[in-house]
Formats: sequence, structure tokens, C-alpha cells
Amino acid sequence: MNITFGKYGCRVVFAKYNNNRTAILLEDSIDLSTVVVATINIPEHPLDVDEVIIKDYSENSGILDCLIQNKVISEPVRFIQTGYVTVPVCKLLIEPEYEQKE
Repeated sequence: MNITFGKYGCRVVFAKYNNNRTAILLEDSIDLSTVVVATINIPEHPLDVDEVIIKDYSENSGILDCLIQNKVISEPVRFIQTGYVTVPVCKLLIEPEYEQKE
């Protein structure tokens, strides 16, 4: 799936964190470099298998709206306080196809 984030044409890539949770990355559609990792992994907070925690601050500002508009994730179903920020938990709206990174 291809989307635009900021000035980048990106493809949405799914990976797994070490604890088997889903990670969402946006890669530059030309050189395949990682533009942004849209998710964060907070192991101490329980998630359903179809949920992800979105990092929508700092360099990722705007990624929540981008992923919602492109129907990758739902509107937030709840929020988690972590450190100095509150982060949204969203449902995946598409079935992830995981890529193996070498």
C-alpha cells in the first residue's frame, strides 16, 4: 500500500517487535529507506492482537491522521500515558503482510 506522509511518497510495511506485536513502518517508495516508524512498543501495556500504539509526536507528528485517512488504522480506541506523552491505541483496519528484513 502506498501513501504520502509529509513530502514523502511511502509504502506501508509491517514488521514484528521481539514480543510479536505489530510494527508499522513507512519506507520511501523510491529508495526503500525508512522514513518513519509509526508505532511504539510498550510491553507492559496489554494490547489485543489487532491493536497498535501510534507515535504521533516529535518527528512523527501527523502520522496518526495520515494512517487513519488512508484506512490503515482506526480512530483511537483508548490512550496510554507513557513518560511525558499520551499515546493512542488503534485497531488495524488491514490485515498485515509481514516482510522479512535481512
